[in-house]
Amino acid sequence: MQIKILGTGCPKCKTLEKITRDAVAETGINAGIEKVQDIIKIMEYNILHTPALVINEKVVLSGQVPTVSQVKEILIKNQ
Repeated sequence: MQIKILGTGCPKCKTLEKITRDAVAETGINAGIEKVQDIIKIMEYNILHTPALVINEKVVLSGQVPTVSQVKEILIKNQ
């Protein structure tokens, strides 16, 4: 599974990255996590708000900071 955190480095983006890393560790899912901060690359995903969570090139969350349990649920659904 390939996970991308889209965000320019704001506190919410950093929080989403930490929550996502925690959720991956707790579920034991084999995933690569990449932080994308380049605004041009972020714009390619056609999102209106950051932070955003992308799993296998599909935007699954945007414009909010979920809980660890919400991210775990998203990860399991998108395996």
